[in-house]
Amino acid sequence: MTNKIEFTEQAIKQIEKQITNLGKKTYFRITVQGGGCSGFKYNFSFDEKINQDDVVVKNAVIDNDSLKLINGSIVDYKDELIGSSFVIKNPKATASCGCGLSFSI
Repeated sequence: MTNKIEFTEQAIKQIEKQITNLGKKTYFRITVQGGGCSGFKYNFSFDEKINQDDVVVKNAVIDNDSLKLINGSIVDYKDELIGSSFVIKNPKATASCGCGLSFSI
């Protein structure tokens, strides 16, 4: 499997800004967990360590199990009137909820 995750310019800028604000070497962690209103949910956090099963893409780390579910996706950052958040455009998702943080395959 080829690991292919893309990041928009807005996402890269926001990740770099957050890492700079934290003031220490950290990585943007993307995980997929069971739950949410559509079956799976995206989780975004910052982590100082890289685990053995992590794949590093730019300043992001993604565990292998999560990567299988989001491989081929584009990570974006949206700054809108109702709020700001990271968003994943996942070609494998067959449905997603209105908030964009959960999906089904």
